[in-house]
Amino acid sequence: MSEAEDRELDAFQAALAAEHAAVYGYGVVGARVGEERRAEARAAYDAHRARRDALARQVRDLGGKPVAASAGYTLPFPVPDSAAAVRLAAELEDRVAGVYSDLVRAAEGARRAAAAGSLREAAVRAVRWRGGSVAFPGLAERAGSPPASEPAPDSASGPASASAAPTA
Repeated sequence: MSEAEDRELDAFQAALAAEHAAVYGYGVVGARVGEERRAEARAAYDAHRARRDALARQVRDLGGKPVAASAGYTLPFPVPDSAAAVRLAAELEDRVAGVYSDLVRAAEGARRAAAAGSLREAAVRAVRWRGGSVAFPGLAERAGSPPASEPAPDSASGPASASAAPTA
């Protein structure tokens, strides 16, 4: 495998890890978010599950073994109520967007276009959850804010999210 192919496979694995973490995180969001946003949380959960499954297929097509989901993830902050669940949903989408921006840089052709579409979808969901947008979705360093910190993994469960960290 060439260096470029290795980078692309690594970026796909990172996106897959991010989607695993987002699926986990949306389980928490769905349990805590108010009834008025529960359908939105369910739609996002389903979208992340579909992306996760597609990414696992893509990793296999590229000759890799898809990274497995962790048994659990440590959330970036406590989620005791609906307001915190909404903040978590926006954070999940920001982290997924960041990983997809890395995949856009690593991929080519149709895979790059698909990654850009995934980045766009995550950015749109983040705006909906947050109620506002950021200048460069997926590129925290350009938006003037510090990059999202990685959540700490559960002591026995491995990486906590996207790209081995940015999504839970």
